[in-house]
Amino acid sequence: MPAPQFHTHIDTIVEAIVQSAGPRIVLGLPLGLGKANSIANALFKRVASDSHLHLKIFTALTLEAPQVRGELPKRLLGPIVERTVGRYPRLEYAQALRAGALPPNIEVNEFFLLAGRWLSVPSVQQSYISANYTHAVRLLIGQGVNVVAQLIAKKAGESKDRFSLSCNTDITLEALDARRRGEATFALIGEVNSELPFMPGEAECEPSEFAHILDSPAYDFPLFGPPKEPIGIREHAIGLHVARLISDGGTLQIGIGQEADAAVHGLITRHAHNEAFREAVSRLTSGAAPLQIEEREIFREGLYGVSEMFVDGFLELMKAGILKREVGGVLLHAAFFLGPLAFYKTLRETPESDLRRIQMTGVAFTNELYGNEAEKRRARVKARFVNTAMIATLLGGLASDALEDGRVVSGVGGQYNFVSQAFALPDARSILLLKSTRAAGRAETSNIRWRYGHITIPRHLRDIVVTEYGIADLRGRSDEAVIAAMIGIADARFQDELIREAKDAGKLPQSFELSRQHRSNSIERINSALKPLSDSGLLPSFPFGSDLDDTEQLLADALEPLARESPLRLLAIAASGIGRAPGEAQKLALARMRLEPASTLKDRFYRALVLGALK
Repeated sequence: MPAPQFHTHIDTIVEAIVQSAGPRIVLGLPLGLGKANSIANALFKRVASDSHLHLKIFTALTLEAPQVRGELPKRLLGPIVERTVGRYPRLEYAQALRAGALPPNIEVNEFFLLAGRWLSVPSVQQSYISANYTHAVRLLIGQGVNVVAQLIAKKAGESKDRFSLSCNTDITLEALDARRRGEATFALIGEVNSELPFMPGEAECEPSEFAHILDSPAYDFPLFGPPKEPIGIREHAIGLHVARLISDGGTLQIGIGQEADAAVHGLITRHAHNEAFREAVSRLTSGAAPLQIEEREIFREGLYGVSEMFVDGFLELMKAGILKREVGGVLLHAAFFLGPLAFYKTLRETPESDLRRIQMTGVAFTNELYGNEAEKRRARVKARFVNTAMIATLLGGLASDALEDGRVVSGVGGQYNFVSQAFALPDARSILLLKSTRAAGRAETSNIRWRYGHITIPRHLRDIVVTEYGIADLRGRSDEAVIAAMIGIADARFQDELIREAKDAGKLPQSFELSRQHRSNSIERINSALKPLSDSGLLPSFPFGSDLDDTEQLLADALEPLARESPLRLLAIAASGIGRAPGEAQKLALARMRLEPASTLKDRFYRALVLGALK
């Protein structure tokens, strides 16, 4: 293939794309961080202005700044959002979709949505394509993709520059393989970004793979670095339960989110503070004997990672000496990454020789066993696939991607792949995490239901479910035993109703009674069980660092509960802050919230509310 054409201006590369692709452009944009935003936006504007052109965009996980609502949240979170993701260029197609102003000659399909962000946008819900992550490349090719535009990293070389797909090898590598086999015809377009880490190995692409490359400081932009969310006591309890299920010498896949971060922290606690870990687990389980599948000792042989998503927690596991089992000189195989800004900085500063122990690869490698299956089976011993769910049924079905009315929250992604892989490997397990309840206004509802109108993981693939109250091992058990186990990890406030529904359906005997131990499933019991660990500083809100400074963390901890309070309770909290003299830390907090001084009546109310919450 010929050498790529390099561009320093966006107009020339867009015109080249239009000329080569023709009037109907089918644009593939990588999932998440790997989108070539400058090219995508310029191409969107070019097509929107010319009715003779048509643009179809196929992508997933379009990144957007969080929407912050409410006076106090805006004052606290607004500056944090601005410094972490505020300068990330907004994608024109996403803004048009939100405004209901997508031009008639432009279509957008996504197979995975930013969680919860598109529930109220009918056009996105209607154009969503449900697919396993591993099938996305087939869909892309089937729709006639003729352009793939990806953000890439560059490393200057003595004889020639080197280029890396960096954060998104997932689908691009497979699409390139299909192109070599003659199964696809598309132009690969690169957009160089100076902040994107250069990942060697399979992620590195020969320049000849690209038709065009945009390389100019004028189009450089800061990466999207979503700030960490604090880990609360319920997430920490889930994390400690998960840490009991990971086998030394085994294999780990883990997803994103608070529960996943808590699971990583639980593993580190098990390894670095083993006695405290075992005491905490004993208190959480009321001294029950260990399960047959669990381990509580330190990691001597260590773990090998194979995960579609490379979360920053894997770096923490490497640092802690837990992720140390090499497979062919590699500690972690992954297909894409996304994380806080500090995560990207660490990768940029890591020597290439160390980065080679982290191999970015195709999603079919991480999520499936086909292709070098014998080697994969030898490597993926005692595999544990750890992911999250939203709703679980008493019969072991789980909903992770959509609501029961059909609206898509996120997508199936790779979850089904990993659950089925857990059954295909002889000593592997799927571990799905969920908090037992969720807020519904100022009330709470159970996340464990008798039935739910949508299922992502069917009950014939039920395996291990974990809540803050414990572990339900469901594999190979009867419906009666599964129901009893699921009720055993439900919140006590909802257990009687769940038992009644199961009995009414004839799935529990009328004589069934829940044990006294499980009847005490309450947040108060969790708080009591974990108090020694919390008092010792081993359950921090941000175990792996935070984009928040000390004052912001103080405010975040104090203000977060206010969202669940009634108006009368908020008035009482504000009343408790009236006339209260702030200390030095509280003065800094008030200044950060622009409430010192408080000149208007509204500001004086918010000042009192913040002081009351800080108390």
